Amino acid sequence: MDDAIVFGATGFIGRSLVAELLARGQRVAAAVRNDTLTPWLTSQGVDLSRLEIVTVDITRPLADLPDVRDVYNAAGRFAFGLSERDARSVNVTGALHVVEWAATLPRLRRLVHISGYRVSAADGHPDYAELGAYEASKSEADLAVRARAEELSVPLTVANPSTVIGPGQYIGLATLVEELWHGRLPALPGSSDTFLPVTTIDYFVRFLAEIPASPAGEHYWVLDDDTPLLPELIGAMAAHMGVRAPRRTLPVGLLRRLPRRLTGADPETLSFLSADRYPTASADAFAAGVGLEKPPVTQALRTWADDLVAARFGSASPWRSPYGFHTVAGAPTWVTGDRQHPSHVLLHGLPMNGDLWKPVAAHLPGPVLAPDLPGLGRSAPSPEPIDVWLADLMGPVQTRPVLVAHSLACGAALRFAVDHPDRLSGLVLVSPAFLQAPAPRRARSALAAPILRRMPPPRLARTLGVPDGPEVRSAAADLRRPGVARRVTASLRGHTVQRREWRALLDRVTVPVQIVVGSTDPLTEPVDLPMAEIAGAGHYPQLTHPTQLAAHLRSPAAAPTGA
Repeated sequence: MDDAIVFGATGFIGRSLVAELLARGQRVAAAVRNDTLTPWLTSQGVDLSRLEIVTVDITRPLADLPDVRDVYNAAGRFAFGLSERDARSVNVTGALHVVEWAATLPRLRRLVHISGYRVSAADGHPDYAELGAYEASKSEADLAVRARAEELSVPLTVANPSTVIGPGQYIGLATLVEELWHGRLPALPGSSDTFLPVTTIDYFVRFLAEIPASPAGEHYWVLDDDTPLLPELIGAMAAHMGVRAPRRTLPVGLLRRLPRRLTGADPETLSFLSADRYPTASADAFAAGVGLEKPPVTQALRTWADDLVAARFGSASPWRSPYGFHTVAGAPTWVTGDRQHPSHVLLHGLPMNGDLWKPVAAHLPGPVLAPDLPGLGRSAPSPEPIDVWLADLMGPVQTRPVLVAHSLACGAALRFAVDHPDRLSGLVLVSPAFLQAPAPRRARSALAAPILRRMPPPRLARTLGVPDGPEVRSAAADLRRPGVARRVTASLRGHTVQRREWRALLDRVTVPVQIVVGSTDPLTEPVDLPMAEIAGAGHYPQLTHPTQLAAHLRSPAAAPTGA
């Protein structure tokens, strides 16, 4: 016999709630249409021994489900532009089916219905034409569920969360952050006092898990009253990500009058742009009574921004954690991996980002640290020279890693090795550009930047001579961001005047150095240093021959040592 059933168990809230209940030792039935839940729970390391998957379509009357004590309805159709029929089928009809089925349970302790902070306890029948199908259906459901539960004597608690943030949440406020990230947010919708509150997924599911044991008859608005006003919220996330925040606001009244093709704003989202406050006292008192404490909201927003960028706003999967923005030499820098104990520090070449090293890192035995270079990839430009930036990046490192640099990054790595031989156990230069033929003049011209910015991934892959994989798509996505393609071509031009300087550093370096090149991308300047050649490889062996390259990075000459 199960302790709880969760409807909508594959959704953003539902799946995390299932994980929370299982972690508390409960037996949980997860009601799903298609089981995408089990793979997700497995990826999170959740013990599945107390989980039962049941296939359910809540748009039809419910029957033949497990007898449970607690019922959670996290099912909902959340999208803008829905038809009234589609929105009502799940959000209204489905919610009533859950109430009616819960009324048949002999040992029911509580039905927890998840509603919305803008729609709960509204009066009257909602206007679908004015509100839009999503919000109107949630408002109608809130009223209908309360009324039906009272008729059937079902013990009900309604939880009304604001925007719930966390890994995997890519709608609502996330779309605004995505526009900000891509430099497509010239003005902020709303006004200076717009309040768009948030709560974190971890806090919310812990709150939900405590509800059934609490006295019945109370409903809760779950949100963080300390959430900054929207302009300050966006400003804080922009500063964290190193992008420019809009200075202007567009009032909702003006947005409603302007054509959507000009504003880009969905009319259904505008009702959320309000200065309203919400009755959170009962939820806060309940949370305090069960020992729940909200995480600091500004830090939670920063962490969510890291999650959004790592996942490309839902279009990709992060290749390694931890990840996120860190301030390095005064600039928000995207860093993947272990900042304190890496065995290898991996610096990418152009026009790529730190994801270039994903295929190689999978074959390395220890932790890696793979940043995006300043002004490239996801990192903001640094006010300091790259030598200062690299020294600051290496500041927290407590090991003596192997520093591995690719192409144009080899110059900065070489200077660090010369200046800080005690910090490294070795230096590996992969396809060192300063010892090879210069990039073609057309690649260094001012005209190259707009071409590079608009280049689709397949064409970029062909241009670089590499497979069209996730690493190329990641680089192409960053090249479309403001300024990145321009800085790539500027770096190529700057490199031509530093070749002699970097060549001279080879005579001063005292740590073990190894050079690795592809057989089709040879050196044009001879050097008296250990050199390995990968047969058939070009300028990017990380993407074409990762196993062979990793073998060279694991070789004794490139073996890391302890602190």
